[in-house]
Amino acid sequence: MAEPGRGSLPLSGLAPPLLRRLSELLDRAAPGKGWRDLAQRAGSSGRVRLSPLDLEQCSLKVLEPEGSPSWSLLKLLGDRGCTVVELMQFLQALEHTEALQCLSHSGSLTGLPGNKLRICVQPQAQSLAVGGALVLECGAVGNPIPQYQWFRNGFPLANGSKNVYMVTYVDVEHQGTYWCHVFNDQEDEDSDKIEVVIGRKAMAVECSEEDLSDLQKPELQEQADHRPVATDKVALLIGNMSYWNHPQLKAPMVDVYELTNLLRQLDFKVVSLLDLTEPEMRNAVDEFLLLLDKGVYGLLYYAGHGYENYGNSFMVPIDAPNPYRSANCLCVQNILKRMQEKETGLNVFLLDMCRKRNEYDDTILILDALKVTANIVFGYATCQGAEAFEIQQSGLANGIFMKFLKDRLLEDKKITVLLDEVAEDMGKCHLTKGKQALEIRSSLSEKRALTDPIQQTGSSAESQARNLQWAKAHELPESMYLEFKCGVQIQLGFAAEFSNVMIIYTRIVKQPPEIVVCRAYVTDFALDLDVDPKEANRGTPEETGSYLVSKDLPKHCLYTRLSSLQKLREHLIFTVCLHYEYPGTEYTMDERKEVNVGKPLIAKLGLHHGFKTNNCLQTCCLANNRFPNHMESSPVATEYFLPSHCQPNSCPGIYLPNHVCSDSIRQPEACSCNGILASRHEVGNCQPPVEESNVPVETTDDTVELEFLLSDKLRFSKQQYL
Repeated sequence: MAEPGRGSLPLSGLAPPLLRRLSELLDRAAPGKGWRDLAQRAGSSGRVRLSPLDLEQCSLKVLEPEGSPSWSLLKLLGDRGCTVVELMQFLQALEHTEALQCLSHSGSLTGLPGNKLRICVQPQAQSLAVGGALVLECGAVGNPIPQYQWFRNGFPLANGSKNVYMVTYVDVEHQGTYWCHVFNDQEDEDSDKIEVVIGRKAMAVECSEEDLSDLQKPELQEQADHRPVATDKVALLIGNMSYWNHPQLKAPMVDVYELTNLLRQLDFKVVSLLDLTEPEMRNAVDEFLLLLDKGVYGLLYYAGHGYENYGNSFMVPIDAPNPYRSANCLCVQNILKRMQEKETGLNVFLLDMCRKRNEYDDTILILDALKVTANIVFGYATCQGAEAFEIQQSGLANGIFMKFLKDRLLEDKKITVLLDEVAEDMGKCHLTKGKQALEIRSSLSEKRALTDPIQQTGSSAESQARNLQWAKAHELPESMYLEFKCGVQIQLGFAAEFSNVMIIYTRIVKQPPEIVVCRAYVTDFALDLDVDPKEANRGTPEETGSYLVSKDLPKHCLYTRLSSLQKLREHLIFTVCLHYEYPGTEYTMDERKEVNVGKPLIAKLGLHHGFKTNNCLQTCCLANNRFPNHMESSPVATEYFLPSHCQPNSCPGIYLPNHVCSDSIRQPEACSCNGILASRHEVGNCQPPVEESNVPVETTDDTVELEFLLSDKLRFSKQQYL
């Protein structure tokens, strides 16, 4: 920021009429240009400190007859030494042209004869570690309003047209010489050229000649080349589709299912969950963290609505209000911090969601600094500020990211190399070219891969507890046979589609010859599970909404799909009803048996309870909240706005490529897909079959008949994650 005493008038020296005029412009400004945005810009500069209490006091001015929050803010900034030049920089960053013209025409810009273009704030050289945040700032004043373009090593930078250039997660590729070209339609000027160095800070270490010779020993080099191992591998996969207040999604169900099967082939202990509320997501993360330990490979995959603000990524639960803010969501970077505390060997985050800015959430999170580790990999399905798309195939959808990831996930390669190749594959997809590109962020220094072997450190208490915890979440009821008084015998079997979705199937295995009509069905489920009777006891799994495991279930049964098992509060108790008839009678006989199968799968972990730990991911979201009228202590009514990119009519149109290629053949410079690419807003319920999976579904029935119809016809729907 410009320093006082550099020929710039203190803000407190502005005439009251001018302050009043500026206040009026800020009070009635459009979203993104009001007094709250000015406060955020001033507070983030680092020189002017504004507390939540300060902003609350400004906000409460609206309760006074002629009160103005903007007037109160400007007076507060002036009292704390803010200058007119600094105010102009803030207003330029907000692109508040009218307020800038008001200042320029007032003659208040002393030290700027003729309103010449002048750079007041020069960028500063920086030395950063990999994974740090690069923030370069250049401030200029002038009339007409200056524009900015950042350069690195002589080349203009994309997204470098603001006075602040930011990279939230730097790698060695960001090293170089930076400067900013400032210009308007009358003149131009370059800022100072500064060096940005990426890497560990140079530290002098005293050592003896013997120490130096040890560094060159062959056995040490051989050890460095030795393949890394994991003490264990665990993964949490969350797919949110059935949103209460937002557009429904399709692809997360298929994406989570297919990734589950692939990761199991790589010996991961996988917890796969569909449609979680905020407390359920937070508790699922807590349970996931219990599975982590020193040297464990941890992988978190999320598909659903999401957004990114100020470099932090947020996963949106299905019960999030409309609109939602960070306090309603889970911050990925906070989860990473908690994973680091477990001293994990590898942390992989695969985020299949949009990363557009949530313009109605201006909360700036205060996060503790992450540890400098060499084991973090982020795979973002799309670039910052962009949407993620999904593709329909035989009526079911895959996310574009997952469609290409699943083809390579089993390859024995360093995870960053693998993701780079996935990015290249995605780049050949004409449907999303220029719209979606995989972004990889990594601090991984070792050649770690998802295929690395597991080497147990012994039967420690930690590993035993971890195995028990995971096993608890994947226990299925045993298959059973029910004998009825009439002599009919019914088999009751169970299969797991996800960690919180179970299929119950029933079939008659013994029927006395004197009974001519006989049928059995299950009913009387707990209200927590919200089972629709119309979708229960169906002749095919697809009719129940289960399209992924039909090939692995016995035929000639009646099927019932129980989802949201995490909501189950007590034992799962239901009734098996038998209807049968004897020849020559017009009456139907009934017999009923009550069955108690305990708490299957994830129900044992009680994710439906309130927050189970005090280490709540929400805590950081409430600190430094810039919206005092949203705080519980504020008497001002809360106002909610629907972000424009959430509006149903804001989706892009339909794109029809001219090429046609088979799903099973990879063509050079082309993607293996064709059809309609559609945003994830306009999605209905899915019903057709899905392609063959890699690993059979868990089931309690030993006799599994396989029958599956493969279809290579592709249809795309253009779908976005918020």
